[in-house]
Amino acid sequence: MLVHITTDIIDVARHYAEFARQNSQVGAVAMFAGRVRGDEQDSLTLEHYPNMTEKQLSNILQRAEERFSLLDGLVIHRIGRMTPTEDIVLVLAAAKHRHHAIHAVDFIMDYLKTEATFWKKEVIQGQSQWVDARSSDTIAKNRWT
Repeated sequence: MLVHITTDIIDVARHYAEFARQNSQVGAVAMFAGRVRGDEQDSLTLEHYPNMTEKQLSNILQRAEERFSLLDGLVIHRIGRMTPTEDIVLVLAAAKHRHHAIHAVDFIMDYLKTEATFWKKEVIQGQSQWVDARSSDTIAKNRWT
């Protein structure tokens, strides 16, 4: 299980290939890659609280491991300024069965969106604004309780 926060561009294909190779004995690897939307945003800047954010993500990953019997998991999250089509987050989950891996990725993202300390500033048509938390993210997380 690994959590990594970076300013570097996420090489999704490389990380997936490496993760799949390291987990060659599992029955399923599920993946989610979240991107900056290209239809409306000029850019997106993410800030975080160092060490605290990593601990929060590790706790989320550990809960997913326990709940879905994960054999391995990976969360890579970018911070800093990003432009449309750049990847923001990569979540990988390895499990014996596909439902466990798929549900784990969904669970991790729902909790990440509501419990990890990230602040987002988006620029749309040259105007910047901080992004508020969405009630739909809390509703999505609450379905797991």
